[in-house]
Amino acid sequence: MFTLNCRGRLLTLEEPVVMGILNTTPDSFYEGSRFATEETLLQKAAEMIAEGATLLDVGGQSTRPGAQLLTAEEEAARVIPALHLLRKHFPEVFLSTDTFYSEVARRAADAGADIINDISGGTADTRMIQTMVELKMPYVAMHMKGMPQNMQDLAVYQDVTEEVLRYFIQRLGIFAEAGLYDVIVDPGFGFAKTAVHNFRLLKQLENFRVLQRPLLVGLSRKSTIYKTLGTTAAEALNGTTVLHTIALQKGAHILRVHDVKEACEAIRLLQALNQA
Repeated sequence: MFTLNCRGRLLTLEEPVVMGILNTTPDSFYEGSRFATEETLLQKAAEMIAEGATLLDVGGQSTRPGAQLLTAEEEAARVIPALHLLRKHFPEVFLSTDTFYSEVARRAADAGADIINDISGGTADTRMIQTMVELKMPYVAMHMKGMPQNMQDLAVYQDVTEEVLRYFIQRLGIFAEAGLYDVIVDPGFGFAKTAVHNFRLLKQLENFRVLQRPLLVGLSRKSTIYKTLGTTAAEALNGTTVLHTIALQKGAHILRVHDVKEACEAIRLLQALNQA
C-alpha cells in the first residue's frame, strides 16, 4: 500500500483512486474538459467530487501534439486563480497542478495545491526537482521525449516498455539523490508514442511494479482510442472505460480522467470481482 504526504494530509492508495481533469485552457484536445469561467469550473468540480473524484488536476497549458507553448506567467494567470477558487470552495479535495514550470509549482503550492504533475519529469525546468524538495509535495513524473511541440517526431523505440522503465529508473535515482522520494510514475500514454506504443505499454503495464512507486495512468479519450475505433474524442468514453479496466487489472493506482463517474464504476466493479 502506498501513502502520499500531501502537505500534512495523507492520501492512501490502498485502493485505486480517480483524478478528475479540469483544464483552464481554450484549446485542450477534448472540449468537455475546458472550463473558462468560475461558474463552470466550480460546477464541474462539484460534479466530479460528487461522482467520487479523490483528486482534481488543474491545467492551464494544452499539451496536445503541436500545442502552442505558454510562458510560466501566462500559465500561472490561468491556474492560480482557479486553485484559489477550488481550495476555497472544496477544502477537503486533493488538488494537483499540471505544470512543468518550477515557478508555477511554487505559486500553485501557495494557492493550495497538494501535488505537482509534471509531464516532463523535471527535464523541462532544471529547477523543478529542487523546488519539489523544498515544497515537500508529492510529484508526478511523466515520461515524454521532447515537448508537446515536437514529441510525435520523436516516437521511435526499440522496445518502448523497456526504454520507459529505464528512463524512470534513472529519474528516480536523480530524485532520490536530491531528496525527493514521494514520486508518482506516469508512463505518458500518447506523449511521443504511437498507438502501437501505447497498446504495448498498456499490455506490459504490470512491469512498472518493479519501480515500487504509485502508478498514474492517463488514457482518457486519447487518440489511441478514438482513432483505433474510427470515432472522435467526444465518442471515446466506452473505449476509455475498457482501457481503464485493463489498466486497473495491471496495477494502476490513479486514473486521470475526464469522466469520473464511469472510472469510479470500473474501480467498484473490479473490487467486487476481486472480492467474489
